[in-house]
Amino acid sequence: MLFLGEELLVIRRDEKPEIPWPGYLDFPGGGREGDETPEECALRETFEEVGLDVTEDQIVWSRQHGASWFFVAHLPGALVSEVRFGDEGHEWWMMPPEEYVAREDGIPHFRELLNAYLTERG
Repeated sequence: MLFLGEELLVIRRDEKPEIPWPGYLDFPGGGREGDETPEECALRETFEEVGLDVTEDQIVWSRQHGASWFFVAHLPGALVSEVRFGDEGHEWWMMPPEEYVAREDGIPHFRELLNAYLTERG
């Protein structure tokens, strides 16, 4: 989950029936390659999908969910102008995190994880 300023970067997943959660709102991320750590995977996927170079020290929260890992990073809001959308997903935009939690088209377990982060953050 990537915050730029106070808002969350979200990606509308492609409408391909062969992928999980087609058309739902997603975050940058994906599967590990080779011997990548979960953190290395998240940082690589973020760069590939939105063109932003996030470093491990910018990760402020992490949580394992089954076999998957979820991370939260905060970057300055001015970096919105540097987002370069890759070839995965239909579109991207910024939204308040509380809106994502409330939306029916947010991936359910992502909504739960984001809500857990927001609750812990206070």
